[in-house]
Amino acid sequence: MEYKKDFDTWNKKKKEIDSKNVSNDHFVNEREIWWGSLGLNIGFEQDGKNDNFERPLLVIKKFNKEIVWVIPLTTVAKNNKFHYKLKSSGSFVILSQIRLVSTKRFIRRAERIAESEFAKIISKIKELFP
Repeated sequence: MEYKKDFDTWNKKKKEIDSKNVSNDHFVNEREIWWGSLGLNIGFEQDGKNDNFERPLLVIKKFNKEIVWVIPLTTVAKNNKFHYKLKSSGSFVILSQIRLVSTKRFIRRAERIAESEFAKIISKIKELFP
């Protein structure tokens, strides 16, 4: 059976997310992993799951309280230069999927990774841009 994406339900959820105010309780910082509504996307872009179309996201760069660069995480192991295994959780950061998102998408904070591990991830990102 072919998997069909439910874009209509995601579109309704996306409208809800867009209409909410950025909460002052969302003190988002670099190195934090947040569960966020990433939605349904096109092709091989990472999709969110469950009712909130969510997945874990590592905050790479905070521009202000409303906008950040994130990298989605996965539990699927791939041995290539685009995946980096987190020591803390065993999840993999998908380096090639870095993207700009609104903090309106954030649902809850999960953890904060160590500075040394974050530095390795930043180094891996820089290697992708020779």
